[in-house]
Amino acid sequence: MANQITNYKCLACAGPLHFDPDTQLLKCDHCASTFPVAEIEELYAETNAAAIENEYEVDEALQWTEEEAKSLRAYSCPSCGANLIYGANTVADTCPYCANNTIVPSQLEGALKPDYIIPFKLKKDEAVRKLSSYYKGKPLLPSTFKQNNHIEEIKGIYVPFWLYDGEAQVDIRYDATRSHNSRRGDYLITKTDHYDLDRKGTISFKMVPADAASKMDDALMDSLEPFDYKDLVPFEMSYLPGYLADKYDVSAENNARRAEARMRNSAIEAIDETTMGYESIVKTHARVDIIPDKVHYVFIPIWYLVTKWKDNTYVFAMNGQTGKFIGDLPVDYTKFWLYFAIMTIIGIALLWFLLFGGVL
Repeated sequence: MANQITNYKCLACAGPLHFDPDTQLLKCDHCASTFPVAEIEELYAETNAAAIENEYEVDEALQWTEEEAKSLRAYSCPSCGANLIYGANTVADTCPYCANNTIVPSQLEGALKPDYIIPFKLKKDEAVRKLSSYYKGKPLLPSTFKQNNHIEEIKGIYVPFWLYDGEAQVDIRYDATRSHNSRRGDYLITKTDHYDLDRKGTISFKMVPADAASKMDDALMDSLEPFDYKDLVPFEMSYLPGYLADKYDVSAENNARRAEARMRNSAIEAIDETTMGYESIVKTHARVDIIPDKVHYVFIPIWYLVTKWKDNTYVFAMNGQTGKFIGDLPVDYTKFWLYFAIMTIIGIALLWFLLFGGVL
């Protein structure tokens, strides 16, 4: 089996390296030595290039079906020699046998290589703290859900995104009214003025995001915005050790509709805000043409956990740059009806006390 993956190892003790959000350096899991990203990237340049040159071949001993061969890849861990089975889009992961962080350089060759990356700014303990805090003060949360939800299994993932630049050319017309009241003798007279509003203009957009991983829920990823693009840096593979990463499987062309729809809606909202001060506004014509410009391929840091309870799936995610956190929780309806019964009894008792002074 061809050696197509890379382990980044400490120059002092050969322990596994991971990218540390606090220092923005690569840090050794064993001796805590740190190294600049550029230094490790330069050191492993030849190793990564050699891994890219090794063409993938299906190992016949695995006896995969034709469908499995399309969606899975087999690699050999450079540290312990274990056979690793990854998804066809996996870029970075961790060997389950030796715990070394693994990277698949061939997945980032040519057009598959991101233009930029936002390195993780927040560590795992912050994500765990946010999730633990999220549970507090929720009496209807099932007890077994807390016990079975393995908070420590939350994973740091670099999610592929497309960032779109573009321009919206807007032409919108409105019917608007504004009323004035005046008194003439015993009569109150209302005069209504009608206006034709014509709004035209051009609005530019920079880096409108759309996630490029089909297995990620689009609404979930949208809700983790905004991202601060001032932290974008040119992509280097040395930012990946210690985190999971997948290459995109939704093309820039297929995602463009989502981005253009966001530009269009944002442009209309911006123009609508210029029509304030009227009593009524009716849009009579709206045309918004999107002129696409540049597209950037980037990796965005997300802390992510999927858990199940009673055959339902619950997802928790945290923006690995800003700390914005979202998640959904189940409701224990046994607890709900118990609390409802208790509150009803308490309510009846208070009402009885107020009406009859506590005399039964």
